[in-house]
Amino acid sequence: MSKQPARARKVDARDFLGLDAKLSPEERLIRDTVRSFVADRVLPEVAEWFEAGTFPKEMAKEMGALGLLGMHLEGYGCAGTNAVSYGLACTELEAGDSSARSFVSVQGSLVMFPILTYGSDAQKQEWLPAMARGDAIGCFGLTEPDSGSDPASMRTAAKRDGDDWVLNGSKMWITNGGIADVAVVWAQTDDGIRGFIVPTTTKGFTAHDIHKKLSMRASITSELVFDDVRLPADAVLPGVRGLRGPLSCLTEARFGILFGVVGAARACYEAALDYAVTRDQFGGPIGRFQLTQRKLVDMLIGVNHGALLALHLGRMKDEGTLEPAQVSFGKLDNVRMALGVAREARSILGANGITLEYPVIRHMNNLESVYTLEGTNEIHTLVLGQAITGLNAFT
Repeated sequence: MSKQPARARKVDARDFLGLDAKLSPEERLIRDTVRSFVADRVLPEVAEWFEAGTFPKEMAKEMGALGLLGMHLEGYGCAGTNAVSYGLACTELEAGDSSARSFVSVQGSLVMFPILTYGSDAQKQEWLPAMARGDAIGCFGLTEPDSGSDPASMRTAAKRDGDDWVLNGSKMWITNGGIADVAVVWAQTDDGIRGFIVPTTTKGFTAHDIHKKLSMRASITSELVFDDVRLPADAVLPGVRGLRGPLSCLTEARFGILFGVVGAARACYEAALDYAVTRDQFGGPIGRFQLTQRKLVDMLIGVNHGALLALHLGRMKDEGTLEPAQVSFGKLDNVRMALGVAREARSILGANGITLEYPVIRHMNNLESVYTLEGTNEIHTLVLGQAITGLNAFT
């Protein structure tokens, strides 16, 4: 008796490798909740925010009510989720826009994380519950006009004056700077680089928003200026000295990015796929052409590779085995992948790909910034080079 051929299992073009099944019910619930929030609150308006160069400050409290702010941290009103759940939230937020993921990332990983990890009990009590609710917005002051990839060369300095500290200098390209209530600022001191909690109402503090950006337009980016900013003795983060402090924060933020950009890539791939099967040219949909299918397949593979890598690194982080160089691996490769997917998607959409009617050019422009922020592609390349050779190429 001849055997009947087995019926081929149909694959899902939007979950080709079945990664949904690799998530726990709680992880899927968090992902789906954030996806619904993005669909309801971000996607309908983000093109207008991008065009106007603004971000609605009131989103902070909405994100806080969902438990998104500091969601991977424990205590003080934070949700205390696992790392994978936080990563999945970043994926969904960035599928909306990099600005939404960046807001959550800066708040949780760059401001709340150092206060929780290195702050005093009083500092934690004062700032973390308010930040978790979205009642207070934070920013992270590390990069300077002449000190980006080499933070050890920062010029911002804090000097002792009696029991107080006096802070002078400036920081550049600071996300949320113009809408922040508090800044975690890193400065040179006689005792090495230290972190300071600086309320933005402090005399001598000013923030100047950066305009005429063509990327991350739905995110507030600012210069911070400190002109004899006087801070009390307890403004300093007591638990860390040296570059270990700010670099540990950047590792936390890079973890959110390596998940987040998968969302941007996925949004571009899905927009191109939908367009390819509905756009008719030469008597039929352009998705039937071999060159178009090759582009779609390359995007599909890139997005799924990125999602697999992110999930693997997320599981490692939850196990406590993830190293900073492995985070650099994920940040470097997934951002590079996402930027390539966005550019390929733009080509499928043709002239429509450069309008804000579709998400592709917005994601593509944003990813040009993500390629550089939280460590440039070149810096992560050298981090990986040092990790595999044991030789330092930075000096």
